[in-house]
Amino acid sequence: MLEVKERADHQVFAKLIGRWEQPIFGLCARMLGDTHRAEDLKQDTFVRLFESRKAYQPTGRFSTFLWRIALNLCYDELRRRQRRRELSLEEMAPADSEHDNPFQSLDSVGPDELAARGEQAALVRQAVLGLPEIYRTVLILRHYEGLKLGQIAEVLEVPEGTVNSRMAEALNRLSRILEPKLRESKAAAEPPSNAFFQKKAVL
Repeated sequence: MLEVKERADHQVFAKLIGRWEQPIFGLCARMLGDTHRAEDLKQDTFVRLFESRKAYQPTGRFSTFLWRIALNLCYDELRRRQRRRELSLEEMAPADSEHDNPFQSLDSVGPDELAARGEQAALVRQAVLGLPEIYRTVLILRHYEGLKLGQIAEVLEVPEGTVNSRMAEALNRLSRILEPKLRESKAAAEPPSNAFFQKKAVL
């Protein structure tokens, strides 16, 4: 990034894009719930990064500088949506990292179980989108992007204790949203009981 700052080196900048475009796309997709708009904001992030290269200070983490640019663009987009009252809950990006897919081996998993897992993942994505953005942000940065609490505090420019409290509240809210939905999903997936079949036979 120093080479980009001092010499506007486009070849070096292309390497930065190659290293960071997937994490930035993932962040934008999860914040917005819209992969098409996330692709636009990913590109906007790198345009903004190049334009603001002179403001980069090597005393801080480059990743903090980049995450902050991407998040600010996401916040701007969410505010525009809120003004238009058109907050989208479209399908998010498919799992493409170990944070998205906790199942290490799917070789022995049947199609029914895979379908159930896919439904649960969709419920989680929708629940995350339903969180206020201050809670959504810490949850995504921690559990999907893998940042430590101290790094999140740097990105958001808040004390680490604030990140801790926001994380706790985010998980509480997520749990309250998900519990009834997961119960309904599980009940719908369960086969009818023997009593049901006995009743049908009597009828």
